Amino acid sequence: MATNGVQQSFALANVLQAMLTMRGGDPEKKQRATKYLGEFQKSTAAWAETINILKSPADSVDKLFAATTLKGKITFDLQSQVPPGEMVAVRNQLLELLQLYASGPKPIRVQLCVCLAILAIQMKEWKDVLAVVVSSLGNQVESHACILDFLRVLPEEVTEGRKITLTEEELNQRTTELLQDNAPQVVQLLINYAQSSPEAATNPQLYECITSWLREVPINQIVNSPLLNFIFSALDADVSMQAAAECVSTIVKETREFDENIDTIQVLLPRILALRPNIQKFVDQEDTESFKFLTRVFAEAGNAWVVAIARETSHFRPLVETILECAARDKERDVIDNTFEFWYELKQYLVIDRYIQARVELVDVYSKLVDILLEHLQFPEAEPGNEKDLFDGDREAEEKFREFRHQMGDTLKDACEVLGVTECLTKVLDAIKLWMQKYASMATDVNVPHWQKLEAPLFAMRAMGRMVDRDENIVLPQLMPLLVQMPSHEKLRFATIMVLGRYTEWTAEHPDFLMPQFNYIVSSFGTGSKEIVQAASMALKYFCTDCKHLLSEQVTPLQQFYEQILDKLPPISQDEVTEGAACVVSVQPKEELYKLLKLFCEPLIQRLMVKANNAVDNNGKLALADHLQLITTFTHIVVTIPPTEKGEEDPVIKYWQEVFPILAKVLTNFLDFTPICERVCRCWRLMVLAHRGAMAPILPAMANELASGFANSRQGCFLWVTGAILREFSDDREQVDAAMSEGIYTFFEAQSTNVLRFLSNLTPQELPDVTEDFFRLVVDGLLYYPQKFIPSPLFAPIFEAAVSVLVLEQREPLSATLHYIRDVLAWGARYSPTSNDYLPQPVVEQLRGIVKTLVAAQSEMLIKRILAGMMITFPSDCFADASGALLTLFEILPDQTMAQVDSTLRMLPAGTITTVEVDRLMIKIKDRLNANDTGDVRQIRSLMQDFTNTYRRRYIAPRDGLGQLEGSRFRFDG
Repeated sequence: MATNGVQQSFALANVLQAMLTMRGGDPEKKQRATKYLGEFQKSTAAWAETINILKSPADSVDKLFAATTLKGKITFDLQSQVPPGEMVAVRNQLLELLQLYASGPKPIRVQLCVCLAILAIQMKEWKDVLAVVVSSLGNQVESHACILDFLRVLPEEVTEGRKITLTEEELNQRTTELLQDNAPQVVQLLINYAQSSPEAATNPQLYECITSWLREVPINQIVNSPLLNFIFSALDADVSMQAAAECVSTIVKETREFDENIDTIQVLLPRILALRPNIQKFVDQEDTESFKFLTRVFAEAGNAWVVAIARETSHFRPLVETILECAARDKERDVIDNTFEFWYELKQYLVIDRYIQARVELVDVYSKLVDILLEHLQFPEAEPGNEKDLFDGDREAEEKFREFRHQMGDTLKDACEVLGVTECLTKVLDAIKLWMQKYASMATDVNVPHWQKLEAPLFAMRAMGRMVDRDENIVLPQLMPLLVQMPSHEKLRFATIMVLGRYTEWTAEHPDFLMPQFNYIVSSFGTGSKEIVQAASMALKYFCTDCKHLLSEQVTPLQQFYEQILDKLPPISQDEVTEGAACVVSVQPKEELYKLLKLFCEPLIQRLMVKANNAVDNNGKLALADHLQLITTFTHIVVTIPPTEKGEEDPVIKYWQEVFPILAKVLTNFLDFTPICERVCRCWRLMVLAHRGAMAPILPAMANELASGFANSRQGCFLWVTGAILREFSDDREQVDAAMSEGIYTFFEAQSTNVLRFLSNLTPQELPDVTEDFFRLVVDGLLYYPQKFIPSPLFAPIFEAAVSVLVLEQREPLSATLHYIRDVLAWGARYSPTSNDYLPQPVVEQLRGIVKTLVAAQSEMLIKRILAGMMITFPSDCFADASGALLTLFEILPDQTMAQVDSTLRMLPAGTITTVEVDRLMIKIKDRLNANDTGDVRQIRSLMQDFTNTYRRRYIAPRDGLGQLEGSRFRFDG
């Protein structure tokens, strides 16, 4: 067997001791044990020791670990650690172990069955798999469970065959040999077993096995065989109910193609409808689990045959009514969620004009569905004396109910599309009127009888909000006056506020209803309920956003209200009401903007200075950072529209010019506190993005602050703003002065030079955040200033720095760096990035030549770092970008890249890979390159990803580093 570098000794006693440590409570010892066991699992010693553990009297937990380890060895290490001549011995060992564990424990037996299945896939010369397994395990009753487990896992493991180191052709061939060729024999085996005894006929393993093979066996062979009777009979036995229900559900899923399965569906439909009486039986018996499995069968049938229902509605209507009955009888809301997908899928067809007749025929069903949902939406009734705790202290049940209501809200929207909004809103109106007729006279300030029946239609109305047009003039004009007269109850007020906030777009088109609603929201801030205040804050934001033009006359009272409540609100609510206030200010006349901005923001600036003076501890500084967010909201929402003419002073920028020195002073004083730096930088970044060219008067001062701030703090947030400025004032932007554009590019180069100096003096591991922000910045530099950036003296050092950064293991900085590398490589490819079509072709060719020269010089180290990353150090999220960079290298420099990939793979630590594996990979890559087909060339990416994934699983990092694949330090002399 091959070895993985210098092998550590793994004695059986040490492995068992490590397992015992894992069950202990010492975190440090557990961490060491985890590392030791991980290394053991990848070692060659694991082959013998796992089998020894499985044959020993060890604890069952240890044996399960051994079986799981053996599965990993066979999956990933069989080809590299077991010579072909020893494969049969491994198979015999597994069959012997399966005989040993035939009677259990089941988890170990299943893992061993998986081992045997994975081995069967890879032993290409083993042609009689089924016969050998059945004959080896024998015909004893206890061996039946083992055979059924093996038959169940075999299709699953073949389907997951990409984990195994076979070629696509080999895997396809084994799939045919193991599954398609064996399917008739498997079906007959299962029939024989089912007929062997009453116990066998209700064995859930039988139905799990049938389910597993349904994708491999033509569905009509099952439906037209004796197995169908066994499956439906098993639904009546408690022990097999779940497995049989899952089997029926899978059968109907396989008949989704209606036209191809008409005969099969005609056999299945009456068998499934015959189960309908069981609904009432299970409800009466309070057998929730069986009711759930049965509902799933009906719902899956509905999902699979939804096209048939739309085409032949009268024939399939009983199935729709059966699913509706499941929803109606589900008083405890245990099963109805299984039907939600069906109502959605059916709706998708019913709203198509072609199926208008089906829609007409099923309108009454959806109408009943809305009635059922309105009932299920109700909060539970409270126990007398415990009105405030509706769930008896069970917070999990409460959270589940809230989530469940939102799912029902989605189904209500589906019903809305079928019935029409008017019909659904009328049901809401009728429910509210019915409550008022019955209970309104009994309601007091302290007691609202059966408020649940009133709150549910309010929630439904909120859920349907997206479906209601702004010009709805039939039901909403009747509903809206009722809403602001709701009884005084916390949950009713909360629900009403949420409804009003949801319909603000409608209210904007119906201004007569605005002020009663707006006043209701404002008055809600005076309640003592934290939940209501938060809801009111969100609703106020929507009112001010959607009705901002209508609230112009209220701008001064709004400022007074804003100033009065701001300090009483939690931070998230402060953000929301600030956003609303800023929206109203933003639509005021241009000549009013400076005055109004000062009116709203001056108190905020005063608070800012007070908080800055008092920020002596961490909490004070965090409060200051949070307050900066409120100022930021005004900076990017209040914009002069239309923009001022050239030479005319922008009133908004005039105000921010006055405030800028204060923000700069706060930044300077708190350079050592990251949240404050980030909030100030975010404020400036959004200011640049919102005001664009109007920012010219502030830019010089801002650039100075950004440069000194980064130099003194080394925080990446200063690079965010640099990037925003770079984008907004790039060469290809209209109305950007050439001198300003040149000055901004010079600023970009100065910031880049500072970063390169830091990267030269420190390792990437010491500045991961700055690394991420820097490479996001240079991505913008390459995108917006390629004609300046690519020929510059900084271009090559930045690329070298990018290569050196690939030693990192954190996802975010690696992702940003790989994006930059891919963007650079794209310039060397046949077609330059389309975003630079504005450049003359000769310029593009010149830039391409510079890039290709640089890449040719750096490709060896780049390929080493990418391959080392993919095989050893990169997080999995970076694989796509890394393999994409490799693919572009193959396109730019195919021969050079091919040679360097080959040489790099041969530098891997001794014993971790064989020469045969490298040769086989390189032959495949060469074949793809020589195919002269874009699709084949792109397959190189998949080849590399599969190869590196396999290598990663078996690799153990040596204690003395990566040898020739170690990264080198970046040095910059600029």
